[in-house]
Amino acid sequence: MSQHRSVLRTARRDPVVIAAVLWMLTGCVLLFALSGHANAQVRTFWIFQPPLDMLLAYSSWQVARRATGALRRFWLVLAFVGALVTVGDTVQVAVALSGKNQWSTSGGVVQATCFTVALVALIVAMLAHPMPGRTRREQVAFWLDSATVLVAGAVVAWCFLAGPEDVLNTMVTGAVVFTAGFAAVKLVLSGNAPMHKAVAGTLVASAALNAIGIFVSPGADGPMPAYVYAVRLLPSLLVALGPRLQELLARFDENAAFGARRRKSYSLLPYGSIAVAFAAVLTVIPEGPHARLWGAVTGLGLIFALVVCRQLSAFHDNKRLIDQLDATLADLREHEARLRRQAQSDGLTGLANRTCFHEEVAAELAASDGSRPTSVMIIDLDGFKAVNDTLGHAAGDTLLAGVADRLRVAVRTGDLVARLGGDEFAVLLRDCGTSGASETADRILDELASPIAYEGQAVRGHASIGIACAEPGDDTSSLLRSADLAMYAAKHAGKGSWKCYDRPDRALRVHPSLPGPGHARPDATDSSGCGVDGAQATA
Repeated sequence: MSQHRSVLRTARRDPVVIAAVLWMLTGCVLLFALSGHANAQVRTFWIFQPPLDMLLAYSSWQVARRATGALRRFWLVLAFVGALVTVGDTVQVAVALSGKNQWSTSGGVVQATCFTVALVALIVAMLAHPMPGRTRREQVAFWLDSATVLVAGAVVAWCFLAGPEDVLNTMVTGAVVFTAGFAAVKLVLSGNAPMHKAVAGTLVASAALNAIGIFVSPGADGPMPAYVYAVRLLPSLLVALGPRLQELLARFDENAAFGARRRKSYSLLPYGSIAVAFAAVLTVIPEGPHARLWGAVTGLGLIFALVVCRQLSAFHDNKRLIDQLDATLADLREHEARLRRQAQSDGLTGLANRTCFHEEVAAELAASDGSRPTSVMIIDLDGFKAVNDTLGHAAGDTLLAGVADRLRVAVRTGDLVARLGGDEFAVLLRDCGTSGASETADRILDELASPIAYEGQAVRGHASIGIACAEPGDDTSSLLRSADLAMYAAKHAGKGSWKCYDRPDRALRVHPSLPGPGHARPDATDSSGCGVDGAQATA
């Protein structure tokens, strides 16, 4: 921003800019000084045009030399426009100097022809200027907006300028209105104008002044006030200063001079066009039914049709955006679910992790509230470190994954298996008391008795299992602590025994779980907690 201000300060000190402004002030002073002498005012009006036209052509050529690609093509066309207008206005100077009883600023055949060709070339250049990054639908929306503005300009021209007495003037002024509308649309909507926004501002201001100059005295059929001539002369200065300012910007910073700007995702121009056209129709309604009214109403109807098409296109875009949003939300929900699973599961085994297990136990205790039995198991692999040390960590990971698969097979559908960390697993047994938990422990030991294959070798995953059944008042920590104590008691007692934790007197009672040498059948059943010990894990 500071650089742009520096350039603008430089432009104010630029001798060419100063000379052009002084030239225009001189012309305006003469126009006011010659008030009442329409013929002399018309001559002055045309004499002051060619130097400004030459500045337009020269500055545009200098900018084209610094630009490349589509930008260079646009500025070459603008240089051609300046040269062509210079020829037409120079011929008109000769016509004005030789004419008598002149009062109109309308040019002759040569000037009008040059001006018309120049306008067509400018419109073609704007049409051909690329709009990168736009989809086909966005381009259609752009042209609908452009057409809306153009039709509004045609309606205004038809309402105020159309008349059989001056067909040529109507055509020229209508072309000016069209060009002004087109320039505004192209510069405001494209987001890729081939010039800096300050330069675009001077050109848009020139188009606006052209329109004002046309309408300040639309019905004049004789000498006009001096301010009308002055207003109609000022656009030539603005048109010439725009390329000169662009030339100075290109000298200072080419990136800033030709950089694309962010375009808005919406435009209010079509609605403004409706308002302008509607106001024009209201203005001619009091005159009664006639060609102007019917033409204006037709144009207004066409504008409404264009806006409806634009809205239908916008609705389709909105539907597409909503579909994209739905797809994005579905992806986000899937991603969220995946993250939740990752946050609550063990990466190696796919089982629930410690956090998830604690949450599920707490939820089950709260839901049962002592009305149905709840049990938990703590399962610790025996000799897991030996497997890691002798066969490596890959073997240990294979063993853990295999144990996880065996645990899934051994438990019921509604039970939850978790890996608490390292070689420690846990099982939440819903609606299950001591008897069911003991049966589950036996199934687990039977499953773990089968070897797990690793690179042609058999790895066995034996375990010590501690079981605790919930009692009224138990929370997650106390229940897991009881199961943990039972597991350590089973591990300490040796292979094939159950350790039951008697809560009333805090005593441990030994109950062998399996018949065999050195083991006795249990003589009692305890509903608090028990441990089942399996064989040492071996490789």
